[in-house]
Amino acid sequence: MDSVSASRIVLFPFMSKGHIIPFLQLARLLLHRGITVTIFTTPANSPFIRHSLADTDASVVDLPFPQNVPGLPAGVESTDRLPSMSLFLPLVNATKLIQPDFEHALQNLSGVSCLVSDGFLGWTQKSAEKLGIPRLVLFGMSNYSATVSRVVVLDRPHVDLDSDDEPFEVPSFEWIKLTRNDFESPFKDPEPKGPLFEFIIEQGIATSKSQGLVVNSFYELEPLFLDYWNREFDPKAWCVGPLCMAEPPRVEPLMKPIWVQWLDTKLAEGGTVIYVAFGSQAEISSEQLQEIAIGLEKSEVNFLWVVRSKGLEALEGFEERVKGRGVVVKEWVDQREILDHESVIGFMSHCGWNSVLESICACVPILAWPMMAEQHLNARMVAEELGVGLRILAESGSVRGFVKWENIEKMVRELMEGGKGKEVRKKVKEIGEAARRAMEEGGSS
Repeated sequence: MDSVSASRIVLFPFMSKGHIIPFLQLARLLLHRGITVTIFTTPANSPFIRHSLADTDASVVDLPFPQNVPGLPAGVESTDRLPSMSLFLPLVNATKLIQPDFEHALQNLSGVSCLVSDGFLGWTQKSAEKLGIPRLVLFGMSNYSATVSRVVVLDRPHVDLDSDDEPFEVPSFEWIKLTRNDFESPFKDPEPKGPLFEFIIEQGIATSKSQGLVVNSFYELEPLFLDYWNREFDPKAWCVGPLCMAEPPRVEPLMKPIWVQWLDTKLAEGGTVIYVAFGSQAEISSEQLQEIAIGLEKSEVNFLWVVRSKGLEALEGFEERVKGRGVVVKEWVDQREILDHESVIGFMSHCGWNSVLESICACVPILAWPMMAEQHLNARMVAEELGVGLRILAESGSVRGFVKWENIEKMVRELMEGGKGKEVRKKVKEIGEAARRAMEEGGSS
């Protein structure tokens, strides 16, 4: 990307940390190129955005979030605050009521050359069209997931199968074998319908009318899938990532968090650590939490586990039993700081796309355990397409379902100490180096 003469780009992320973070990273990339950046958000999401960009010249505009929305608890303005992801639709549909305030604020900004808005905010396409501003879309997912999903939805190779675990080939990508369980409803349903399906169609139409897709990825990671998308589908996609590499160098704080101090201690002892985290949205049962705890304990591997699920009572007595070898953190952490730590050589992850990229950029292999959204496709990509990780599967061999501690123990040991772990560790270093080159001056992103 070459330097651009002064112009203003407006960014509007969906109200969810996993969506906001790549927009903040994109803001830094644009600011570095001398572009004026304005971010639109709502009052409850504003402090996080303002704090994250406090060292920049980015401006932030707060738009009032609708009040008294049916089905939505008072004061909730992001998925991170939802009591359950079943309330996703009321939240995302409530954002449509922001449109008049958004248009008024956008009209009052000078020199706006482009709007980059979240793929979940399809209604911003009409606003952009009305005001004569080009709109680009950032979905925050890989070309692999976007392309494979589109092909499966259009060609429907999964319709006549006997079970959700029966494999099928993806048309045009015959080497990829998926199951219906690699998709959420409505994508997995033979006859998709209902409010969520209608929402997805609505966003797809708005995206097709936009001027392009901005993809948090890099060409060398998934060339086949980007080329296929740009040959077969609209609008055109451009890779601008990995956006996490646009973050400034970390300033060492006066007092490191306790868990980072613990990692330092492990490094000094010559120990290695697996980092365990499943994102802020995953709903994990107390029974499954217990199996994870037993698996980690039995593995005898050092671990740092970030737990944000309900049902923490299942871990009673666990921290005492693993004292010295394992740390359980129940608050927000700087994930990149942990992944970049020299002692961390493995990541048990839900395979949210941000986490996958952060792990690749830190050259840390992944133990993939997807939970929701397009994470199952990301896990396939990680383990089967890229070879930078291993999979955790249910006892039945399914990509969904309850996982027993024996399998968790076995796969943790394999990633950290086994032959397959060595292979994926070598591969992720190669791809991590390619990511760095993509973001250099003259690189592909």
